Amino acid sequence: MTQDDQTLSFYTQQASAYASRDEYSNSKHIEAFLSLLPSGAAILELGCGAGRDTEFMIGRGIDVRPTDGTLELAQAAQQRLGIPVAKLLFADLNEQGRYDGVWANACLLHVPRADLPGILSKIRSALTNGGVFYASFKAGETEGRDQFDRYYNYPSASALREWYSAAGWADVDITTEMGGGYDGKPTTWLHATAIK
Repeated sequence: MTQDDQTLSFYTQQASAYASRDEYSNSKHIEAFLSLLPSGAAILELGCGAGRDTEFMIGRGIDVRPTDGTLELAQAAQQRLGIPVAKLLFADLNEQGRYDGVWANACLLHVPRADLPGILSKIRSALTNGGVFYASFKAGETEGRDQFDRYYNYPSASALREWYSAAGWADVDITTEMGGGYDGKPTTWLHATAIK
């Protein structure tokens, strides 16, 4: 599988509401990610949503290729950013050694558990040697759906390490942080940074 139609349907139907959110609290994670990259780095963003993270990185003079799996959000991001935003499903990523960094904030958490190692492997292939990969996940013990019927893989830190290892990643740092989300509920987030 690698995609969940109900989850994609949520983002299609709620694209304008989702894109109009103003809160922004991700800058420290982006700054940490950027600090690991060489100057002039090329970055692929997966699941860019409305484009806030790309906008932040462009503001730092970074070359970013934003993508999203939902056409409506890709179009909203393109309007916001003034640069092309491609519609790209994770399973369709098929590049070799092209990027110095891959940024995947709060998007891979929708990949079915059985499919995640394969997607993590595709991301690893898309990076240059020494490339940096950041992703964040809502922590849990078992997969499930939220109040909006979006699918989440809800991993524990140990499960996440196993999936990364199965995809060939050896250098993975995972930190835990309390935060929130679109549903307004307190959330334990796992922030994973891996080096190829």
